[in-house]
This record gives sequence, structure tokens and C-alpha cells, in this order.
Amino acid sequence: QVQLVESGGGLVQVGGSLRLSCAASGRSFSTYAMGWFRQAPGKAREFVATISRAGASTYYTDSVKGRFTISRDNAKNTVSLQMNALKPEDTAIYYCAAGPATSRASDYHYWGHGTQVTVSS
Repeated sequence: QVQLVESGGGLVQVGGSLRLSCAASGRSFSTYAMGWFRQAPGKAREFVATISRAGASTYYTDSVKGRFTISRDNAKNTVSLQMNALKPEDTAIYYCAAGPATSRASDYHYWGHGTQVTVSS
């Protein structure tokens, strides 16, 4: 079992930055790839980024490439999402998840409760 808790969300203006963090506890954090997903009101949950177990490989959805950076610290059991140049369409609840390094939400085994990100124009 892995417990995940996100933090760092909030209200930011267009073009601003936020850094989301996800703290993990429970079974060995480093045995899981980690992902970030988001869900806007009335929309399906959407893949944002994933990072491999050792952090050597990352993958992003096209809409955030060059603006978002996923990273992890296995010594501290944390994964982060640095979000720059934020746009109104980035507004959503952001979730971290533990599982294989895929872009499919259904593949992930464990989920946090989410943190709200709101980008105002």
C-alpha cells in the first residue's frame, strides 16, 4: 500500500508558476514510476507527466512540454511538478499517482486526493 498526499496548489495569474509536491508513505517509493494527472470540471482525467522509478526517464503530454517539469527524490519519497508559464487551461485538480510509467490513468495503482490549481486571466 502507498499513501500519496499532494500539496502546493493554489491561485496564480496567467504566466505565473507553481510547484506541486507529492509525499509518499508506505511500501517502497522507488519501486514505482510516478505520474501527475489533472481533471478539469466536466472533463475526464488527463495525463500530464510521468517519471521512471529512478528518475532517468520522463514523458509529458504535448500541451505542457517546455513548461512543466516532473522530478523525484527517492531519498525523501517525494515527486514534484514544477509548472511555469501557466495558462487558464491548466486550471484543474492535480493528482499524483504511483504505478507503471504509462499515460493511462487506469494503469496506476495508487492515487492522492488531489490539489486544486486555478490560473486566473
